[in-house]
Amino acid sequence: QVPLVESGGGLVQPGGSLRLSCAASRFTLDYYGIGWFRQAPGKEREGVSCISSDGSTYYADSIKGRFTISRDNAKNTVYLQMDKLKPEDTALYYCNLRVEGVDYWGQGTQVTVST
Repeated sequence: QVPLVESGGGLVQPGGSLRLSCAASRFTLDYYGIGWFRQAPGKEREGVSCISSDGSTYYADSIKGRFTISRDNAKNTVYLQMDKLKPEDTALYYCNLRVEGVDYWGQGTQVTVST
């Protein structure tokens, strides 16, 4: 059973919005921090945003003010609301969970921002 499943990616025009979801099946997310990462072709994976178990958040400078991370503990899901998307946001987006020093990743969801 895949521990994390991302969804919500797609093709969107510049200035548009998408909401990514990261659903957990093996862990109760309330207890853990969750991170969103992205990897564009030819580039290294970079951290985008994270939310801790107490709800505190972090945003990379490149997306600050445009993306919002949130969690719904009842649905065991973390979201990444992405607004004012730019072509440079095009990447494969992953969510990450670290449990007792072990990193768990989903399969990723593709976001393409293009006309």
